Amino acid sequence: QVQLVESGGGLVQPGGSLRLSCAASGSIFRISSMGWDRQAPGKQRELVATISSGGNTNYVNSMKGRFTISRDTAKNMVYLQMNSLKPEDTAVYYCNAAGLTTSFTPFDTRGQGTQVTVSS
Repeated sequence: QVQLVESGGGLVQPGGSLRLSCAASGSIFRISSMGWDRQAPGKQRELVATISSGGNTNYVNSMKGRFTISRDTAKNMVYLQMNSLKPEDTAVYYCNAAGLTTSFTPFDTRGQGTQVTVSS
């Protein structure tokens, strides 16, 4: 079993910043990729950013330059630094991770999510 727990969400004014964190724990042998996606009310879930075990990153175009994903491989942590936040960034942000368990079975899991609200 692999669990992901997000933290760092909250209420922020437009133009403000937040840093989300996600901790992975459990029967982890190796995490291949980690990332963030989000779901706004009434909208489909959308990818935000991903980062590979080698540190290669990918972002949705609308978030490039504003969001930065990073990870601490040794601690099984992934972060999302969000700057210049806009009201349309309001959503539940989910951490996700894929890799191998200690039983050498693949896993692909998502956390429970953390609410980000951008409003004045």
